[in-house]
Order: sequence, then structure tokens, then C-alpha cells
Amino acid sequence: MDYGLVILGSFFVAIAFNLFLLPNNVASGGVAGISTITKGVFGWEPGVVQWVLNIPLFIMGWLILGKNFGVKSLVGTVVLPFFVLLTSSMDAATPDPLLGAIFGGMGVGLGLGIVFRGRASTGGIDLAAQVIHKFTHLPLGICVAMLDGLIVITSAFVFSLEEGLYALIGLFVTSRTIDFVQVGLNTSKNVMIITEEVDEVRDEIFRQIDRGVTVLSGAGGYTERERRVVMCVVQQNEFIKLTQTVKIVDPGAFVVAMNATEVLGEGFKTT
Repeated sequence: MDYGLVILGSFFVAIAFNLFLLPNNVASGGVAGISTITKGVFGWEPGVVQWVLNIPLFIMGWLILGKNFGVKSLVGTVVLPFFVLLTSSMDAATPDPLLGAIFGGMGVGLGLGIVFRGRASTGGIDLAAQVIHKFTHLPLGICVAMLDGLIVITSAFVFSLEEGLYALIGLFVTSRTIDFVQVGLNTSKNVMIITEEVDEVRDEIFRQIDRGVTVLSGAGGYTERERRVVMCVVQQNEFIKLTQTVKIVDPGAFVVAMNATEVLGEGFKTT
């Protein structure tokens, strides 16, 4: 199943690249962005460029980082450029660079999200970012942003400032789509309830909402008096009912709600 997800995700990335990004010179980061730039400057075949860059980067990551990236990531590293070559003859889906950035970003994000669900990667810039992180100790997110930003800035000089801005749009859409594929739309709420009526609040949540709770030990920051805190995770459509239930039991309760995008366990996702 994991290998199937890696192959399917790589195919979606290649389709989005050849239909939307490459024809509109949208170099939205990563090795794919570099291959878009080299195609515009030198006319080099993007799939070949991605192979030439991806495989050495994978080997470098393997040797320098000393981590087991796994065969699945190697499959993604090799298969993605192959699909890019295989679909290179496809006609552009749109000549509009804005549409190309949006829908290309969505397609790439969808494909990468599927690859990540297969517990693998397509290698490339992420491996280079991890090497930089190892030697500079900069946050990994900053390293990735720096490399992708450099690619986008280069595209602005090679093509035009406008196309560089489209590349930024594509990069943003890709990251948001990956998040969507990873966690979906089922955002839950993690609710912390600070109340003097812990037992009553707990019992009413059991009775009215049929959700489990966890009672945590805490202490007041000013008074230093020990207090118990009720934690409860509910679906979005249960949140209002929860707050109303708490307010009926204890109008003076202090309630804090936070988004919880991935909840595993009874009553929620099981895997």
C-alpha cells in the first residue's frame, strides 16, 4: 500500500507539473522549480534535470545525515522524474499563469500529500535543507524556506517579477494542499476547562455530550493554590453544546479552546 501511494502521488505531481507549472514558467520551489528554470534558460529536459539532481541529493543525505531514508523514498526520488518524462508531451491545461500556479500548486500538494501518507518523500530540496540544518543548526523550516525562496527569486530574475510572484502563489497553495491531505477537514477542538465544579462539569459532559474527559492537576499562577483542570476533545459541531453545558454548571468557569487537527482514539479516527 505504501509503495502504491508513493507511485500514485508521484504521478499526480508529474501531471500537475507538466499541465500547469512548466508551461507557465511557474518555478514554485524544489527540484521541480530548478528544472523549470533550466528548461527556460538552457532548454534542458526537466525530467532529466530532476534525475540528475535528485539522486545525488539522496546519496548525500544518506551519507552525511546517517539516517535510513528507506527504499520508499528512493522509489519516489527515481519514479517522479520518470513520470515527468513520461507525461512531458501533454499539452498545457491553461495559458493563464495564475490558474497554472493555483491548480498546479493544488496538484503538486495533492501528490506530495499522498506520498507523505505512504511514509516516504520525493527527496530533492528537503534533503539539502536537512544537510544545511545539520551544519548550521538553523530551524529546518527556515532552511527549506531559504532554499525555496532562492529558487523563487531566481525565477523572478530569469523569467519576470510577475512570474516569480506566481511561483510564490504556487508554493503557498502546495503547502496548504499538503496540510489538507494530511489532516483533512475534520478539525476538532481541544477544550481546557478551569472550574471549581470539576465533578459536576465532568458528569454533565458525560451525560449531555457523551465524550470522555481527562482531569489534569494544576496550580494557580498567582495564588499557587492547587486546582484541577478538565480537558475534553470534541468535534466542531459539539463545541457550542459543550460550552453551554459548562456555563450552566459553572457560569464562572474559564474555558480555553484550541484547534486539534489530528485526533486518534475512541470516538475519533482509529488509525
